Amino acid sequence: MSAGPGTAHEPLAHVDQWDDFVAGRYREGRDTKEFRNYDREANPSIAEFYRQNHAHQTLAFVLDKEREYGSLRRRRRSIWDAAEYLNTLVDESDPDTDLSQIEHLLQTSEAIRADGHPRWFVLTGFIHDLGKVLCLYGEPQWAVVGDTFPVGCAWSDQVIFHDYFAANPDARVPEYQTLYGIYEPNCGLEQVHMSWGHDEYIYRVVKNHLPEPAHYMLRYHSFYAAHRHGAYRHLMSAHDEEMFAWVRKFNPYDLYSKGSAKPKLKELRPYYEDLIAEFFPEPIDW
Repeated sequence: MSAGPGTAHEPLAHVDQWDDFVAGRYREGRDTKEFRNYDREANPSIAEFYRQNHAHQTLAFVLDKEREYGSLRRRRRSIWDAAEYLNTLVDESDPDTDLSQIEHLLQTSEAIRADGHPRWFVLTGFIHDLGKVLCLYGEPQWAVVGDTFPVGCAWSDQVIFHDYFAANPDARVPEYQTLYGIYEPNCGLEQVHMSWGHDEYIYRVVKNHLPEPAHYMLRYHSFYAAHRHGAYRHLMSAHDEEMFAWVRKFNPYDLYSKGSAKPKLKELRPYYEDLIAEFFPEPIDW
């Protein structure tokens, strides 16, 4: 089996490249059959990103990151400070966008706000990508972005570039290669270890401050194999099935707001500072 484009390619030139790829892959109006048609030659950096992601996202790696970041002892920071910190990810050499990270977040949250959703939903849109500060902590991009999936059990063929899992050491652990692996049937996703990334991190940071539907939106918005393709239902509880309606409700705002008009940060900041203060003390643990 080919290893893909090879290590000569950078996995991603910039974290925003991932957002562009996903938005294009799931754009409205596409036939679902197109979703699994990935051209490795057309997207060599994305293919290389997934080659690394699928080779390194082992159960042991995930458990290590859960211990490292789950204690939330890195520092104390306000939500707005975290958004401004994330702005340092902007690549001025990127010809495709002149938006800051905060402006990207505001595009999502303003689209949610315009549709009249509750204030906690608007805030969820604003914070959903703040976990990407992991890049600024020194984590490689394959441990920050990308489609997420359970570890410790057999990988679904609905996970993008499924064949790259052949290089993952867990492929040689028989216990991890059964349908349920280390889990029980319909045990619920709360019991399942997901591949590590910004989704899981931001969920852990804010879970004590937002309602449960927001937990699911944040924790599983990159779990495309489940909420787009119906995979892993054998691990999901009836409650997970119910709550995934919120994930699917959130997803279009995440994908389709990027082309919207550039938000006016100075005008919007007072509204979002008030919104953040409604739900969060200042600062919080990260």
